[in-house]
Amino acid sequence: MIEHIVIFKFNDQTTEDQKKEAITQLKSLKQEIPGIIDIQAGVNFSDRSQGFELGLTVRFEDKQSLENYGPHEKHQEVVSYLKEIGLSDIVVVDFEI
Repeated sequence: MIEHIVIFKFNDQTTEDQKKEAITQLKSLKQEIPGIIDIQAGVNFSDRSQGFELGLTVRFEDKQSLENYGPHEKHQEVVSYLKEIGLSDIVVVDFEI
C-alpha cells in the first residue's frame, strides 16, 4: 500500500467556507478514482504548521493507483478549484506501508 500525504497553504483571501468546500471535494475523490482505499482531509490545528492550513492523506492499493490518481480528471478538477481559491503552496510525501 501507498500513503500519500499533502499539506496545503492558501493566501489571505481564501475563506473558511472555501476551505471546507475543498475538504468536501478532496474526500469525494474516494468514490471517483479507482485504487483509493481511504482518504481523509481536514483543517490543521497545530501551532507548528508553518502556515499550512489543510491536510490530506490518501491510502492507495499500490504505486500504480497513485500514478493514475495524479492525472485523473476528477483529481485535476479539485486541483483547479484549490488554485482558484488561492492555493499558494503544498508539500507532498509518498511512502510505501
